[in-house]
Amino acid sequence: MTLLVSFLCRFAWGMAVGLLLTPAGDVPAGFFRVNLLVVMGLATLAALAAATAWPIGLVCVACGLAAVASWLGGIGWLAARRTFAIGCTVVVTAALAIATMGSVAQPGLTTAGVMGSAAALSAGLVIGLSVHAMLLGHWYLNAPGMRVDILQTMVLWTLAVWGLETAVALAGLPSLYGLLGDPAMAALGGLRWIAGLAGLPVLLVMSRRTLEIPNTQSATGILYVACLAAIVGELTAQLLTERAGWPV
Repeated sequence: MTLLVSFLCRFAWGMAVGLLLTPAGDVPAGFFRVNLLVVMGLATLAALAAATAWPIGLVCVACGLAAVASWLGGIGWLAARRTFAIGCTVVVTAALAIATMGSVAQPGLTTAGVMGSAAALSAGLVIGLSVHAMLLGHWYLNAPGMRVDILQTMVLWTLAVWGLETAVALAGLPSLYGLLGDPAMAALGGLRWIAGLAGLPVLLVMSRRTLEIPNTQSATGILYVACLAAIVGELTAQLLTERAGWPV
C-alpha cells in the first residue's frame, strides 16, 4: 500500500508541475480544467490509501488539500478566473511535493533520505510530464490552431527531467549491482534501465522530430508509448529501491 501511495503522489505532483509549465494564454482553459480533475482524482485516491496505510498524518492531509485545491482550480478555469485557478494550481503543486517527500520519508536527516526525496520528486516529474505531454497532444484535436512549439517545449521539459533522474539512478548503481544475484531483481533492473532510462529518451526524441513535420497525431501516438515506458520504469524503480534501500 505504501508503494501505491508514493506512486500516486509522484504521478499527481508531476502532472501539477506540467500544468504550471503550460502557457495559460495559449492553451484553452478546458485543458487545464480537465487535467486538474485528473490530479484531483489521483490526490483523492492517494489520501484514501494513505489513511489506510498509516494513521492519518502529513501525507493524507497534504493529498486532501491538493484534492480540494484541484477542485477549486477546476471551478476557476470554468468561470474564466485564470489568476485564481493558477493560484490553486500552485497550492496543489506545493501540497503534492510535500506529500511525495513524506511518502518516502525516513527518520532523521540522512543521505539516503535526502536522495530518496530527490528521486521521488524527479520520478514524479518524469511520469507526470510524460502523461501531461501526451494529453496535451490529444488537445490538438480539440484546438487544431494551437502552436506546435507548445508541445515541443513540453517534450523538452520531459527530456530535461529524464536527465535529472538518470543522474540519480547512476548514483544508485552500486546498490543495484548488489541485487543482481537475485534473478527476479536482475529482471526488474533490466526493465528499469531498458524501459525507463534507455527507451524513454529515444521515444521522446522521436516524438519531437515528428512534431517538426509537423504531425501532432503521430507524435501523440509515440508519446503514448513513452508514457508506458515511464510508468513501467518508475514502478520497477520503486520495487528495486524498496529492496536496495537507496534510489535506483
